[in-house]
Amino acid sequence: MIGRDTIHVTSLNALAGVTATLASFDLLTLLSPDHPETDWSGSGGGRHVRLAFHDIVEPSPGLVAPDRDTMQAILDFGRNRTPQHAMLIHCWAGISRSSAAAFVIVCDGNPGYERAAAEELRRRAAFVTPNRLMVKLADEALGRGGRMIEAIDRIGRGAEAFEGEPYQLPLSWPIE
Repeated sequence: MIGRDTIHVTSLNALAGVTATLASFDLLTLLSPDHPETDWSGSGGGRHVRLAFHDIVEPSPGLVAPDRDTMQAILDFGRNRTPQHAMLIHCWAGISRSSAAAFVIVCDGNPGYERAAAEELRRRAAFVTPNRLMVKLADEALGRGGRMIEAIDRIGRGAEAFEGEPYQLPLSWPIE
């Protein structure tokens, strides 16, 4: 059961190393629209969802911002996980988009634990700075009244890093 009760989060560079440790997994890829497609079918994965948007926190001309449809796809990915598979999320650096997605999925399944989930996210990954726009959109979609964005604001910006280290975040709360 290792890995099935957590979300694995990683950068693109560390993805192959993480997948090598997992027997089976569902993969959520969050990369920019101009990043070339990658075939992960031979890596032991199950479902693969790829969402293409830029890592921006407000709309900007010429760039694709995450939107309500993006966040619904992330929520659907978390809700429709294959029970016998680990859940794996990656973006370019493993710092912003993938961390926001992991936080959103945890909050979706554990209402009332937004603050605890954000604090645990910081404890496990000092470098993360979840994409604030993604969190705001999910907070609105889930009707959390700002609790998710407040929790992310409370932990603040992560430590400076070019690329994050792989980490795991529990799927079910409370945790011990």
